[in-house]
Amino acid sequence: MVENKTHKERIARGIFRISLRIVLLASLTWGGAAEAQASPPSQESASPQQLHNPPPDSDEQSVQNPAAPCVQPPPMVSWQDYQGPFAKAVGIFGRKLERKSVHAPHYKPGAVLCTLDLKDKFILFAQDAVDPVTFLNAGFNAGISQAENDDPSFGQGAAGYGKRFGASLADQASSEFFKDFAYPAIFSEDPRYYRLAQGGTGKRLFHAVSHSVVAHRENGTEMFNFSEWLGTASEVVLSNVYHPDNRRGFAPAARQVGYGVGSDIGFDVLREFWPEIARKFKLPFRDRNEPVN
Repeated sequence: MVENKTHKERIARGIFRISLRIVLLASLTWGGAAEAQASPPSQESASPQQLHNPPPDSDEQSVQNPAAPCVQPPPMVSWQDYQGPFAKAVGIFGRKLERKSVHAPHYKPGAVLCTLDLKDKFILFAQDAVDPVTFLNAGFNAGISQAENDDPSFGQGAAGYGKRFGASLADQASSEFFKDFAYPAIFSEDPRYYRLAQGGTGKRLFHAVSHSVVAHRENGTEMFNFSEWLGTASEVVLSNVYHPDNRRGFAPAARQVGYGVGSDIGFDVLREFWPEIARKFKLPFRDRNEPVN
């Protein structure tokens, strides 16, 4: 009975952590967006040439597919395009969502998105690993772990928090390495999320959730999302090296994989509906200048 109760408490804590991460991201995004509503974004007054040409430091890493004509995704917007202190926070969070979000060129029959080559997949991993949101999330996770005394051998106080912060940062870096670079390279998989952006809310929600199972090959066709499941599992196994108090065995590892996939599903839902949030508060976003049907 005691073991069963402890098992349920661990599951509840895992779900609680996932929910807190998503709520943290959503609340900062919505809070900053409300602040930004009072001042128009600088992109509204930009010239058409500025809108369609990516800035010199653009994060967009797509390259032309030499085998067939392809369409480049719209360029990433700059966080400087957001006005006000809270709005800049929205810009930083928005770029985290948009970096791995693309919209299939539905407006041009037969066209496919340009693929990412091996170098670009590595750059995508590196950009995610050093993103400010990654460090914020690591600090948040370390605080929760310290409060719950996870990894008790780390101790408490500043030293314990520092160890937990480093471990959380390593968790995210290894997860992004496996999901953005290693397994996408092995399976010729596109690590980006293909935003539907059309149809009813239920259809789009199902599309976002199903990305945990259905991904895209480099040529745009659908495939099983190997990088999501193998990448999450690899990160969980690797984490046992620097989390000395992790429970070993199949059941604890399976729970951690479930938590990781659930967290990614939450971010994919935010990626799917980010254009609506951006339009509502007149914020710049990646698909703003895409041709309309």
